[in-house]
Amino acid sequence: MRKLILLAALMSFVQSASALDQAKVLKSLQSVVMIRGYNNSGGLAYGSGVVVAPNKVITNCHIFRTTKAPWVTRGEDSYEINSVQADRKHDLCLVSATIPFDPAPIGSNANIKRGQEVLSIGHSNGVLAPITSSGVIKTTYDFDGGKVIRSSAKFLMGASGSGIFDLEGNLLGINTFKTPGRPAYFYSLPIEWLADLQKLPVETTFPIVGKTFWEEDDEYKPFFMQMAIPEINQDWPKLMQVAAKWTETHPNDTEAWYELGLAQEKLSKVDEAKQSYQQSITLDANNTNALFRLGIIAQSAGDSDSVNKINATIAKIDENLAKEFNEILVCGSEC
Repeated sequence: MRKLILLAALMSFVQSASALDQAKVLKSLQSVVMIRGYNNSGGLAYGSGVVVAPNKVITNCHIFRTTKAPWVTRGEDSYEINSVQADRKHDLCLVSATIPFDPAPIGSNANIKRGQEVLSIGHSNGVLAPITSSGVIKTTYDFDGGKVIRSSAKFLMGASGSGIFDLEGNLLGINTFKTPGRPAYFYSLPIEWLADLQKLPVETTFPIVGKTFWEEDDEYKPFFMQMAIPEINQDWPKLMQVAAKWTETHPNDTEAWYELGLAQEKLSKVDEAKQSYQQSITLDANNTNALFRLGIIAQSAGDSDSVNKINATIAKIDENLAKEFNEILVCGSEC
């Protein structure tokens, strides 16, 4: 009965239920656990985790900063954490505990597409039953040998260390941080980092302390983080400043050129924006974000031939994105 309730709750969050493999997603939902521990003041620190191997749970290291004796829990059942392998910089910890839960199937970032529907499953706000939210992949960012995911699948405090899954239940990443305020960008760390995490030395002492890459001062954060707040706040001069430095430092990064194009377009530097978007597409022919913007520019210029060609290109990548493109054309430059 509990499985049916969980699945019904899950389905209510998914718009395209026909594309969802119910049995596989339910299994993945059952791989999500809560992690708890008392801090020195007697308060309860908590987060989420995902079972990725027998007796192994991946989570964020930052949830272990104030507790000396954390444990894994599901409902009223608790399981002592025996050891941990910690990648403090990347904020990933792999804990060992004797638990009776099956692991989630591991996916791959290599097949992720912009616009792909995903599920975020975790214990937001510390609730006992995992909460599911649906969303889409906005983009990915190449960073330290993996692809950091930005999606619209929301998660809140308590969901640190939870999972982002595709509609077949494959674990794509670990939900870790978001930008402040609303609207917000939600970021998940690549599951590919698990391979290196498993090679790290085993530790048995808590707390786990150490600054993560996403907690650095702004000038030391990755460029994809430096650009987030200016983009959300529509601070186009600041975004252009960050994106210009990004393209100089990483000239082969498709997202760097897309962000530069976006800033240029919003600052009415249309010719320069077109060049930046074209460079973005040259580096990644599937960068539909850049294709969308070029389509809007072409429509504004009355260039119907270019609009049709871009529409056809997007349709070859993803028919659903082509439909979205046509909807965006209705709102034009205000999109």
